[in-house]
Amino acid sequence: MTLQQQIRSNRLRSTIVVAGFALLLLLVAGLIGLAFDLSLGALALGAAALYGVFALLRSRRMISGFTRAQELAPGELVPLRRLVENVSIAAGLPVTPEVRIVDDPAPNAFAAGLRPQSSYVGVTTGLLRVMPKRELEAVLAHEISHVRNRDTYLMTMATVFAGVIALVADIGFRTLAYGGRSRKAGALVGLLALVGLLLAPYAALLLRMSLSRRREFLADAGAAELLNDPEAMALALRRLELDTTTIRYAEATTAHLWVESPTERVGAEGSGILEFSSWFNTHPPMRSRIAALEEAGGFRLPERLAPGEPFAAELSLAG
Repeated sequence: MTLQQQIRSNRLRSTIVVAGFALLLLLVAGLIGLAFDLSLGALALGAAALYGVFALLRSRRMISGFTRAQELAPGELVPLRRLVENVSIAAGLPVTPEVRIVDDPAPNAFAAGLRPQSSYVGVTTGLLRVMPKRELEAVLAHEISHVRNRDTYLMTMATVFAGVIALVADIGFRTLAYGGRSRKAGALVGLLALVGLLLAPYAALLLRMSLSRRREFLADAGAAELLNDPEAMALALRRLELDTTTIRYAEATTAHLWVESPTERVGAEGSGILEFSSWFNTHPPMRSRIAALEEAGGFRLPERLAPGEPFAAELSLAG
């Protein structure tokens, strides 16, 4: 199966998962209607829909706020903009995504936006200080692949759905837990509704994770295809794996957007407990992603990474 066929297949599965979010939201509203009153369930569903539309319209700004991504002045970081532009042209995007900077020492990057025309790529200052140009370009190609594959749209939808479900379920759960229940609803019905509302946010989390894990493999492969350099992407992932710096403002709601999840440290994967818990992470283990690139490219990374001049040094020379 070619990469494009895998992307199309994954889009179909993603559409099914998004439909799962909608069904889960209907289930939550149904539980509220069952435990209280049908009209209250309908009201909760309507309020959730309005909140979801508002969140989608504000998603670009909300994600910038969660990640602390700052817009650049017109003449700022021109070499970085050129790298993004070159990769965007190779990907066939109609426009070059905007570049935003996150002032954080941890090396990382993400992409966001409902459409390619309104997407942007966020890069931490730590990434510029750690990554050589070749590896930085691979990370940017990974994020541009997410934009090209419409991953950012689906992941934004997943974030909004998960947030709405968690909010509505939490309100219903707290009301039930503190004694609120319709007189028509028996104790068993109330108990089932209580358990269902408690588990709904976790079900939404599992749905969201099912979207992001495979997408990382496809974005890695997309970066290798765009640059014709799978080793560069593997080197970048290894450098991220070896770095122990953690993003200061890590948000679970946006963890799935980053090239490496900021809420979990891959360097600790060696323990059995964390190896098991990696199944519940938003990203597949870094070593698995590297192994996939090595197999596809027919190479093996060296045990130690050769020191390279970080891209920040080139920026200083350009300035």
